[in-house]
Amino acid sequence: MRIVQLLPTMSFGDAIGNDTIALKGAIANMGFISEIYAENIDKRLPFDTAKSISRLRGLKKDDILLYHKSTGTDLTFKIQDFPCRKIMIYHNITPPDFFRPYSAAAASLTEHGYKGVKHLRDKVEYCIADSEYNRAELVSMGYTCPIDVLPILIRFEDYRQTPDKRIISRYGGGKRNLIFVGRITPNKKHENVIRAFCQYKRLDSDSRLILVGSYTGMENYYQRLIKYVKALGLEDDVIFTGHIKFSEILAWYRIADAFVCMSEHEGFCVPLVESMFFDVPIFAYDTSAIGDTLGGSGVLLDSNDPMFVSRVIHRVLSDETLKKQIIEGQRRRLEDFSYDRIRGIFEKQLRGFIEKGAAI
Repeated sequence: MRIVQLLPTMSFGDAIGNDTIALKGAIANMGFISEIYAENIDKRLPFDTAKSISRLRGLKKDDILLYHKSTGTDLTFKIQDFPCRKIMIYHNITPPDFFRPYSAAAASLTEHGYKGVKHLRDKVEYCIADSEYNRAELVSMGYTCPIDVLPILIRFEDYRQTPDKRIISRYGGGKRNLIFVGRITPNKKHENVIRAFCQYKRLDSDSRLILVGSYTGMENYYQRLIKYVKALGLEDDVIFTGHIKFSEILAWYRIADAFVCMSEHEGFCVPLVESMFFDVPIFAYDTSAIGDTLGGSGVLLDSNDPMFVSRVIHRVLSDETLKKQIIEGQRRRLEDFSYDRIRGIFEKQLRGFIEKGAAI
């Protein structure tokens, strides 16, 4: 039996790409032939991490296709043609309304993505969703097949690599570092993080904000953020890193005093779990899958009012006992995402699907 994973783009270093690679290892650990195929493959990936979809041949009715759905692509409308059993892993799609003021192409792509999700609702036997939020969205779009929740499989040993020493040396002492990690896209509401930081700066003048993430494809939104920072007089206090190396991301986490997330749409949000790993207190606005991922840990905010957010952050960072309690709660939640635990859940889900097919 072959168990094949398929996705439109196999990227280097992103959450879905890393999840796909980790699942490949889990499938191989179960004793099955495991392969990854994609239409587009990042050249920075090690050779043969994934193969071109043009090489995907010979699937049989008892083989299994795991299709990762996270964007708009014509590939979605070809899934029904593969002569095998089909599972969709749903990572969610950002609603197009977020993109319309900045990129017609991005809005069109995500609209196409939602059409694809609806198209597949009667063409897959089983779905795996990253979060309860994602599962509920599938149900709302008419899915009646079994749907289970499986958090993204994260290889935490990767985070034990040596962080960039230059960043730690330059920014690790003195000022308090507030960070947010995530692509510069409108749904993540970087402007609201900046607003909150502007208020926080009045409570703690010796602080800076670091926004870690690429803005490629969202240049219009990025330029608007730059103008906003200048209008607030924060040019010297807000850092946009752009696309950076993994060692540099690790360094920013190492020296962070707080993780501030004002995002209004997340299907899971891996940086929340990364912050747990690095013992960075989390302050996150309660939207989409944020509450699912935090699972009662961190500080879940019921308002994105900048004065409220800034005062909550300042209250926690000024009280070592309270800060310690929050970090301890995050450590307990982190255990739920342990590699062995999530891999075990995935293996149980996959074996159940296989056995169900064998019994028919």
